[in-house]
Amino acid sequence: MKAFITVVGKDTVGVVARVSGLCSELGINIEDITQSILQGMFAMIMLVDIAGCNVSHEELRSRIDALAGEMDMQITLTRQEVFDAMHTI
Repeated sequence: MKAFITVVGKDTVGVVARVSGLCSELGINIEDITQSILQGMFAMIMLVDIAGCNVSHEELRSRIDALAGEMDMQITLTRQEVFDAMHTI
């Protein structure tokens, strides 16, 4: 199952390492990643495969929210099927 993880916030050292570290810890495979720094703001989109995730969906969201709070950034997870449904008439 594919999903998008988006990260937005003030640029700081270690953002990619912390987010990818969480993915590794939870068995989430990163398939593609793009990132930019826009006037001091960090923006990243990751395409991930969550089929091998070793925690429940609720726990995954909780862990992402906790990391976002620690980093003072906005981190969201959107399953690709939800994204596709939102953009299909």
